[in-house]
Amino acid sequence: MKAIDWAKLAACLGASLLVAVIGGLATAAGDLKGWYAVLEKPPFNPPDWVFGPAWTILYTLMAVAAFLVWRRGLSMRHVRPAMGLYLAQLLLNATWTPVFFGLHRTGWALAVIVLLWGAIVATIVAFRRVSRLAAGLMLPYIGWVSFAAVLNAWIWAANR
Repeated sequence: MKAIDWAKLAACLGASLLVAVIGGLATAAGDLKGWYAVLEKPPFNPPDWVFGPAWTILYTLMAVAAFLVWRRGLSMRHVRPAMGLYLAQLLLNATWTPVFFGLHRTGWALAVIVLLWGAIVATIVAFRRVSRLAAGLMLPYIGWVSFAAVLNAWIWAANR
């Protein structure tokens, strides 16, 4: 790989890390031992320790997928819109945790995650036009966000 490719990969990993840090700070500030602990959750809710490793893997896969698309060059016809969608879904991803854990607004968070889900699907479709591998790397992410949306909906409905 060329130096510019390493820089692009580092930027993609950095963007994912930034979103992860925002999520971590919002979760820590969101009173996991208080507010979140007393919420009624579905019986299929994973233990808290699962979320950190799951998101670490997902953010890494997302970053590599974005890198594979960006690496093709922004002058390529489908790359720029694909990267725009990627950044939009990354912004929505960064928004969900502060809304859910920081503001304790499970209904608003549900609206955000529905928008996020749509943005991820659009990103996968756009990535596929550029790189099938990049689109494939996003599939675990849409799976996890689908599961998270079900959890969010259940928590919202059970705790209104």
